[in-house]
Amino acid sequence: MASLPELRELESILELGRGRLESRIACEVSAGDRRFPVYQITLGNPDPRQPSIGYFGGVHGLERIGTQVLLYFLRSLLARLEWDKSLHHLLQDVRLVFMPLVNPGGMWQSTRSNPRGVDLMRNAPIEAAGGVPFLLGGQRISRHLPWYRGSAGAEMEAENLALCRTVTEELLTHPFSIAVDCHSGFGARDRVWFPHAHSVHPIDHLADILRLEELFQQTHPNNRYLFEPQSLQYRTHGDVWDYLYLQSQRDKDKTFLPLTLEMGSWLWVKKNPLQLFSRHGIFNPSVEHRLHRVLRRHAVWLDFLMRAAGGHDNWLVQGPTRLRMQERAVARWYRR
Repeated sequence: MASLPELRELESILELGRGRLESRIACEVSAGDRRFPVYQITLGNPDPRQPSIGYFGGVHGLERIGTQVLLYFLRSLLARLEWDKSLHHLLQDVRLVFMPLVNPGGMWQSTRSNPRGVDLMRNAPIEAAGGVPFLLGGQRISRHLPWYRGSAGAEMEAENLALCRTVTEELLTHPFSIAVDCHSGFGARDRVWFPHAHSVHPIDHLADILRLEELFQQTHPNNRYLFEPQSLQYRTHGDVWDYLYLQSQRDKDKTFLPLTLEMGSWLWVKKNPLQLFSRHGIFNPSVEHRLHRVLRRHAVWLDFLMRAAGGHDNWLVQGPTRLRMQERAVARWYRR
């Protein structure tokens, strides 16, 4: 039995979903004298002609809430499969992929980085265009300082190789795919970030992001999500989602939309300042009722994305309308 609570919960869900969920160990990582599996879980239609969506969490070991949100959502899906005919029908039209705990070694050690001291979101072979914030943008000075990228020219870390392999095989092979990576720790408002993080240049699928945001606002009005490119806040080296998005651009007939859910943990600290005295408290809600509220709120967003992926043919825009939406998006996010 795994000694990490989130890993115990994940393996409990796998046991509960036996016969419904397909799972494999994408890689194993060491933390001291312990070894931890990194699981990849799938369900839904494996036909590569169908859309797919990937859910990722636990990339930073201190941000346990991202993994907890995904485990809550996955357990909810399993419960609904017992009675929800509409979910069964939806899963005939979409592929779901989960990697809820990408960095179990870092979570075990209570570090942002993996056990080798590397920040997995600064580790991809991609350089920022222009200046980046000192240290925060990624550094190669020392693994003992935060935001360490790894050695120049070295292969990506095992966790990132597993993540990239999953995305390449399970998302980029499909005509339409979405990835959502769950994080916490920035600001007092929940944000949905999209590429680029390494550049202020607008992505080719900006119109699709704007359309997705409008669809969410229409379906779930009065939500607190703020959509924006990550570069609007700061630029970084080595962003894995930038790297994978650029890889996806080799096939212009396919659409890949990588999103980052950045949960605004400063709001939790503001309501409970004592959390400042805990490394975990800065990134995770510590009061039980607030944790439950966070889990419920973000499950709505994850469910929406699943349904948006399944019905993408009904909301993606083409032709002149797409060009106009691209212009609107550029004006909103980049002309400042």
